[in-house]
Amino acid sequence: MDFPATTRKLLPRRHFLKGLGVGLGLPFLDAFGQSPAEPPRRMLLISNNLGVLPQPFFPKEAGSDYTLSPYLEELRDFKNDFTIFSGLSHPNVSGGHSTENCFLTAAKDPTGSGFRNTISLDQFAVERLGQRTRFPTLNLGVNIDKANRSLSWTRDGVLLPAEDSPARLFQRMFVQGSKGEVERRLHQLQERGSILDAVRDDMRGFQRQLGIDDRERIDQYFTAVRELEESLHRAGEWEQKPKPTTEQPPPEDIPDKARFFPKLELMLSMAQFAFESDSTRIVNLMIDGFATPVFEISEKEKSLNGYHNLSHHGQAKEKIAQLERVDHRQMKALRGLLENLAASPDRGNRLLDRTMVLFGSNMGDANVHNNTNLPILLAGGGFRHGQHLAFDSGKNSPLCNLYVSMLQRLGIESDQFASSAGTLTGLQPV
Repeated sequence: MDFPATTRKLLPRRHFLKGLGVGLGLPFLDAFGQSPAEPPRRMLLISNNLGVLPQPFFPKEAGSDYTLSPYLEELRDFKNDFTIFSGLSHPNVSGGHSTENCFLTAAKDPTGSGFRNTISLDQFAVERLGQRTRFPTLNLGVNIDKANRSLSWTRDGVLLPAEDSPARLFQRMFVQGSKGEVERRLHQLQERGSILDAVRDDMRGFQRQLGIDDRERIDQYFTAVRELEESLHRAGEWEQKPKPTTEQPPPEDIPDKARFFPKLELMLSMAQFAFESDSTRIVNLMIDGFATPVFEISEKEKSLNGYHNLSHHGQAKEKIAQLERVDHRQMKALRGLLENLAASPDRGNRLLDRTMVLFGSNMGDANVHNNTNLPILLAGGGFRHGQHLAFDSGKNSPLCNLYVSMLQRLGIESDQFASSAGTLTGLQPV
């Protein structure tokens, strides 16, 4: 029986873990103090793999009395709702554009032979929290090269393809389908489960012939199979539950890559719909400038080159001036998102207050393929904002320290993620 939050006796989670004598991260259970009545916390992770021009982005002063930079002027109305960071990067993650897949993983040496990515922040969070919504996460993309790029990676370093169709995403979130369609999907899930059962039985017979090291590898394989089976089981349960309804009309896809900003704004709206309907609580969005051809900056202006070539401006004044207009338009899209989240009620609060919005890039300066001093902004989510936290520009602090702070804000008791050395100094919850 599930007791009301006011009468339920809460368990001290950290003490419980210590009593077990293990470092295993358990999902955050209701018994540990997260009441079903408490509004959920959410996380939207956005990365443009070409970044922004650093000079107009970073403020010159640190602290809470800083002067807004030219780009941050676009966000003036939300100055107390975001924190700007400088002097952050991933240690030993260099190699220019090859780092784009490491933004949420911090996997080292992406240009090295035999490189293998690691688990991304969103997937790590899902492992700890468990699946509480129809979609554990949504991994989205704008103009993305789906075969080669993603922000989301499994623990085994496997790329999870990004969804780049708002229309298809809308259907997955809100269109129930007929009884026959639901039954077909359930049958497909059952078939996949049967295949996994057969493979597992075959491997168990094969395992008896192996040495110790190979048996350990097979045990890891069995663990992965069990996790996949559990995922299929949960998917089957969600298929039988009605989907949420919305008054929003289905969106139309924008196939023209040149309409870069309308595509970005539409996908940001889809992320908002996902949060408002509680379809998921974690969303990634990769803005693939690298794969974006000549594009519209405004109704009257097109870029001189494709986005990638434009980012390698070589100090050409005309290109820099155009990139500044591109970055301002990008900040305006971010402002629109913050306005919408602030205007959306969430059980007596603003949706923005319960939603962490991270905007950043794997590129500190795309012109010279620099991967340090990354442009990072965090809005919302219930932190004490209104400041510029400036870290050492020569010896950067790990960006993953910020990730740990965000994980803890989600309710995950973890002191480490990837290259972190703890939480980020100076960032405090409200």
